[in-house]
Amino acid sequence: MNSVAAANAGLRPFGFVEWFRPGEHRRVLAAIEGMRRVGATSLRTHLSWADYQAPGGQDWYDWLIPTLGQAFDLLPCIHYTPPSLSRTGLCTGAPRRLRDYADFVDHVLTRYGNSFRHVELWNEPNNLLDWDWREDHDWLLFCEMIGDAAHWVEQRGFRAVLGGPCPFDPNWLELMGERGVLGKVSAVGFHGFPGTWDSEASTWRGFDVHLQAMRSILDRYRPGLQIWLTETGYSTWRNDEAEQVERFRAALAAPAERLYWYGWQDIPRDVAVQEGLYFDPRHYHLGVNDAQGRPKLLRRLLEAGLVTPSRPSSSPASSPVASSLAAPALHASRGHVAIIGGAGFIGSNLADALLRDGEQVVVLDSLARPGVERNLAWLQDRHGFAVQPLLADLRDAGAVAAAVVGARAVFHLAAQVAVTSSLTDPRHDFAVNAEGTLNVLEVLRERSPRTPLVFASTNKVYGQLADLDMMEAGRRHQPSDPVLRGHGIAEQRPLDFCTPYGCSKGVADQYVLDYAHSFGLRTAVLRMSCIYGPRQFGTEDQGWVAHFLIRALAGEPITLYGDGKQVRDILHVNDAVSAYRRVMNAIDEVRGSAFNLGGGPANAVSLVEVLDEIAMITGRRSPTHRQVWRTGDQPWFVADTRRLTAATGWQLEVGWRDGLRDLAGWLQGERLGQPASRAVA
Repeated sequence: MNSVAAANAGLRPFGFVEWFRPGEHRRVLAAIEGMRRVGATSLRTHLSWADYQAPGGQDWYDWLIPTLGQAFDLLPCIHYTPPSLSRTGLCTGAPRRLRDYADFVDHVLTRYGNSFRHVELWNEPNNLLDWDWREDHDWLLFCEMIGDAAHWVEQRGFRAVLGGPCPFDPNWLELMGERGVLGKVSAVGFHGFPGTWDSEASTWRGFDVHLQAMRSILDRYRPGLQIWLTETGYSTWRNDEAEQVERFRAALAAPAERLYWYGWQDIPRDVAVQEGLYFDPRHYHLGVNDAQGRPKLLRRLLEAGLVTPSRPSSSPASSPVASSLAAPALHASRGHVAIIGGAGFIGSNLADALLRDGEQVVVLDSLARPGVERNLAWLQDRHGFAVQPLLADLRDAGAVAAAVVGARAVFHLAAQVAVTSSLTDPRHDFAVNAEGTLNVLEVLRERSPRTPLVFASTNKVYGQLADLDMMEAGRRHQPSDPVLRGHGIAEQRPLDFCTPYGCSKGVADQYVLDYAHSFGLRTAVLRMSCIYGPRQFGTEDQGWVAHFLIRALAGEPITLYGDGKQVRDILHVNDAVSAYRRVMNAIDEVRGSAFNLGGGPANAVSLVEVLDEIAMITGRRSPTHRQVWRTGDQPWFVADTRRLTAATGWQLEVGWRDGLRDLAGWLQGERLGQPASRAVA
């Protein structure tokens, strides 16, 4: 049992529903690894009779079914008539010879029977997309076909599962009992998608109600017949990933013998579903991973072992997650501070500082970045109920409203933060950084226009600075202009967005400023250089100072992109937190303004100079590998912070050498299990 499975050992067993298309060998193997990592023990997938008869179909299933059966308790759903055998010429039609279906099921049992114990007979027979009941008005053909197959499945020592109707139809189930089908199977499937396909304003009455109605019918015909939730899920097409978690928790508590969650991965937009190509967006967002394989909130929480079944509203929450998905419970007598992205590196440090000063803080975070859940747990351990987590995406307007409406201040630090990721998936980068920020602004404009907002922008809005006359001076690049070297880049510098990341952050930057001018919102922007310090889980793509130290402390090689002489004005997170708080305190004086935030000329240092200092700290020099320059990389950037100082009184306090030692001490104590030695309080 892996550590995640052990953490989820208190959950009822659960599995996933995932349909795999012929040829998706790599996706199958990746899905197996991921599903096992989150603790899934079973899998329901389709075995299409029509695909099996198509060219290459048998070879595909000869690989797929044993591969899945070795990893999970497998439930193959056998459906879809080959068109050549169908009465309608379509996969949804009944076969002309009804017993052909039972013969195919028998063939499947013989060929693949070592890979499973149960077999599901058809899928959603009251759905025209799966069974054309217009040609079988009273389901006589269906009952004969399924009855024969079920009888043979049970005779051969396997267990038959009757495919569940969708939507749930007790009259159809009663008919299956009257026709004797229920007497020939061991379990009956139930499909329910509350909040997605099943409307709680009309048809959906809750798992307890529907399953009790189902149980009363089954008991009349075959007492003890099992109920399996063979399909239930929630589509995040509205970016409400926290709601998907809540729906999963509700399904865990449902009174059924098995649970299969639909599904593992979103469907790519260029793949057609039964209704057609992107006919309904709900179809395309039912996974616990998006179409590119990025984990959604539910998967991340399952991997962390933080999901528990829903409990009655009067019961106390059994885990931090249970209280983190609903609107935060706030003290009515005073305004709180909302930090969007508050579990991240800068956000958690800012939250800690505010909480130490007695503030109530709402942390809205999707926990998308690996490791930040540890920051959230750290805040909760230190400050208890004074910090109110709200696990949600900033594109979820309802969650944003729950966090910011009524707040006395909002800090917006959430973002897709890596240039490399923006080059891989520009659409996602834009959706998070640009559309997400616009979503926050619109919530404030419409519902809380007096609440001030300070936004975290980036020095990437100034582009590559390709017009600067650069020179090499020893182990660093620097401008030839001594005035520029002495002060850095000022806010008067024209914007020059470069890379999708620079564009998306630049768009957000300008929207935040414009909402102050166009709508009177109390907003300001900080354009940050390289911030580093404790609680930073640096990677090669973002957070390079921490990444260098992590690799060095572990004795691992470090990759340098370019010649390593790139210069950055690195700034300790304590100084960054101070700047955010000072800007917020002066918001009425600085409304509609952007300020550069970095270490300035005093903390300007090249990458190789940082490596030299790290070698002094660790007592050994890490081996380095060289790669070509990255797209959009600036050979030099130093922020001119004089305008920020003049407007707010902010002053730099932590020198870069002391700051590096402080980060190294935190990494040794918190990440590597060694005694901590902090250089900065």
